[in-house]
Amino acid sequence: MSSIHPSRSASLSRASSSDPINLLGFEQKSQPMSTSLYPVRYLQQTKQLAVFTWPDFRDATRRSQTKHLLAKNLPHTLLDNMNAMHAYFRSLPMNRTIFEETISDNTMDDEPDAPPIRIINEIDDEPTPPWEFYYTNQMWHGDGVPPPDMKSLPSCDCVGSCDPKSTTCACLKRQQEFTREFTPDFAYDRRGRLKQNDIPIFECNELCGCDDDCRNRIVQRGRKCVVNIGKTREKGWGVFAGPKKIPSGTYIGIYSGELLTDAESEMRGLTYNSCGRTYLFDIDHHHLRKAAGEEWEVKYVVDAYHAGNFTRFLNHSCDPNCTLNACYINDANIDKPLLAVFTQRDVEPLEELCFSYSGAPDADDVADKVPLQSSPTNPPRKDAIYTPCRCGASNCTGIMFK
Repeated sequence: MSSIHPSRSASLSRASSSDPINLLGFEQKSQPMSTSLYPVRYLQQTKQLAVFTWPDFRDATRRSQTKHLLAKNLPHTLLDNMNAMHAYFRSLPMNRTIFEETISDNTMDDEPDAPPIRIINEIDDEPTPPWEFYYTNQMWHGDGVPPPDMKSLPSCDCVGSCDPKSTTCACLKRQQEFTREFTPDFAYDRRGRLKQNDIPIFECNELCGCDDDCRNRIVQRGRKCVVNIGKTREKGWGVFAGPKKIPSGTYIGIYSGELLTDAESEMRGLTYNSCGRTYLFDIDHHHLRKAAGEEWEVKYVVDAYHAGNFTRFLNHSCDPNCTLNACYINDANIDKPLLAVFTQRDVEPLEELCFSYSGAPDADDVADKVPLQSSPTNPPRKDAIYTPCRCGASNCTGIMFK
């Protein structure tokens, strides 16, 4: 996630009451023992132990400065070393192992239970994708992008797992505010699958009282299904399902990278388009447009060129099996959701995972869904990025970008 906070204790019902938390293990006659891992202050002068209740910890977290990652601090030592090598050494098969281990090392903290990702190439001799990005599941804030807003972040006081029939759960109320017409309760069913695509998701967060088993904590738990990065014949590298079918509504991963202002992304886009490669994704979901009205403009863009994970290799398809949904966890800023990838239909074993680069179509998109061609009213687009679509779908429009 974009915010980094102390890990939670799964056994603690954090908002259950004002019971004090004794972390150092000192015996207290007036209070029960606790094995929680939240901070306390030992007062040397009075030899007394000051304890924090869960509300105390939540309030202190809201008052503190939120930690977040800055794009200017992106690590690049490994990339520099790999690219400084002779092309012969970069072509050796052993580099595949290095790439796979880098993925594992860089993601073990945020998704420790995720199945390993393998690099598979049965097309040519290229052992790995280009060493041009730092592998990460996190969001790295660029210049001008505000840190996550924790001070005004709604959080629930539920005990145990949140109840979808609750009348007091703050997270449920926030979800219903935006999606009541689609789903009367949480965005996920009891199996942890997304009920409806193209709706905003409001998960419980670090300040909520519910435990880690709450049904409204899916994206933050990380990927559970097997995916691999594989080479394709005509589309470069892509992402493929593992040996088992992936059910519809399954969480795949975060479209991670640098979070930029729209102005910064416009400047980068000129370079990316000219060289025929872009990983820019506008945060322009329907619920943002609807809330702001006619004056709405894109504020932030995710760029996965210099930083990202396997989702940067998701290819375009005119008949996609995946979609990107706005997901809010540890940030109250409505303009800065995470871009969470979910399957929108069952994905067969070893099938390629794809999404539409143009987003979900609506009535206004019909005119854009035509084969790429030039005419007096539609001059040829010279940027290298505007190449014909090669998705192979029966309903292929011939273009990847509107």
